Amino acid sequence: MYSDDFKLTSSAVILAAMLLAATDTKANTISETPAFWLESGAEHLKAAEHLNRNQRYAKNVILFVGDGMGISTITAARILEGQTKPDNRGGEENSLSFEQFPYLALSKTYSVNQQTPDSAPTMTAIISGVKTNDGELSVGKEVARQEKDAFVVNAHKVKTLLEQAEEKGLSTGIVTTARITHATPAACYAHTSERDWESDANLPTDATVHDIARQLLEFPYGNGLEVVMGGGRGMFLPNTTPDPEDAGKFGNRKDGLDLTRQWLGQSAKSAYVYDKNGFDAVDPKYTDHLLGLFERSHMEYEYDRPGDSGGEPSLSEMTAKAIEILSKNRKGYVLMVEAGRIDHAHHAGNAFRALTETVELSNAVRKAVEKTNSKDTLIVVTADHSHTFTIAGYPQRGNPILGLVKHPGATDYAEDSNGLPFTTLGYTNGPGYRGPNPRPDLTGIDTAHPDFLQEAAIPLHDETHAAEDVAIFAQGPKAHLFHGIQEQSYIYQVMAKALKFRPGQ
Repeated sequence: MYSDDFKLTSSAVILAAMLLAATDTKANTISETPAFWLESGAEHLKAAEHLNRNQRYAKNVILFVGDGMGISTITAARILEGQTKPDNRGGEENSLSFEQFPYLALSKTYSVNQQTPDSAPTMTAIISGVKTNDGELSVGKEVARQEKDAFVVNAHKVKTLLEQAEEKGLSTGIVTTARITHATPAACYAHTSERDWESDANLPTDATVHDIARQLLEFPYGNGLEVVMGGGRGMFLPNTTPDPEDAGKFGNRKDGLDLTRQWLGQSAKSAYVYDKNGFDAVDPKYTDHLLGLFERSHMEYEYDRPGDSGGEPSLSEMTAKAIEILSKNRKGYVLMVEAGRIDHAHHAGNAFRALTETVELSNAVRKAVEKTNSKDTLIVVTADHSHTFTIAGYPQRGNPILGLVKHPGATDYAEDSNGLPFTTLGYTNGPGYRGPNPRPDLTGIDTAHPDFLQEAAIPLHDETHAAEDVAIFAQGPKAHLFHGIQEQSYIYQVMAKALKFRPGQ
């Protein structure tokens, strides 16, 4: 798995034996004595000293984006996953799959015109190396928001990593749990002054720019995108066409174009699927171009996915199938995978779904590591921005991360200055505001319930993004170039360098 970046040495074997020997089988916990911490720290240091910088160039690049996955989200998801494992010591010691990558940096997420950004300029920076204004996709800052003139927009387009890859004969893919026309995936292939112009029904009547869904089909580089999977089916179907899954619902487009039919007609060995049965039936050996649109809008949250009427593949399953299709190209590929609904759950003030989406992203990264070789594949995991999500209150070790705070050794819950218990997790703003009345008594409330909304200090219909730096994790060729605190646009530079692309060309 990590053979080229993190070689297993005798020290790692010693560490594993030490951990096993230190385990108290009766309590299923490790005796965390001073000797344990000193010895385990020393063994991790020895392993780090054997890290090899992979100076090769990459054949493949896989970029994972946890939309809204700030560091507090990673920490809480790590603990939540750890608390589900039979051998956990409290959950805090757990690691998500990508947290085991050997290289790490921080990313500054501000956009050209905003201190706290949205996903359009942040993904533009990541995928093109150019920062721009909020709400705009893969165009320079010279373009005004909602510029309708295609001539003006096209004059300031910035080339994306996927467009460069197609020009050089590599295969390309986009996988997301959001609408495929949503900001993060759209920045990979579309150039527009307004992220909300997802179908022609959203465009001003006098606009000459094309909508985002149409731009996906009109992708002018190479032989087009090979793999596109996510939600957003309504943006591709006419408003006279019944939705294949949701009875009584229709497509969104007013121009009469059925872009799913257009996809099937553009190249041989193409497939379009809209449910789990169709997805499962796709054989990568005989499919070169796959379009999967599994919902009219965003895909279901991972927790809710089993109840979907038509069935949906998981992010892990989509990632695996995308790699199987793309890896047929001997020249290599570029794949972008987004866990888009981390962001949506945070906006709703719902920590449970934000964290379970993050755990599924970790599963997808693990699947990608299993199906690739770190000698020739650069894997980068990052976020476009953070959220106002907090972990606080001095809970004891192993306290349920979704639960009420209980101090070490206490039998009762910790209380605020009014004598009321409170949760570890919360938001600075959002729909979880309980005022103007006094805080409710949460003693008898199941705060771990999937639908519970964590409390917020400031009342807003939707919780907002936050502006602090986010993390970048990497393994594979040129991964060691991720270091320190960087502009978000630097992520593109490393990926381009790994593929021997000239930035911007």
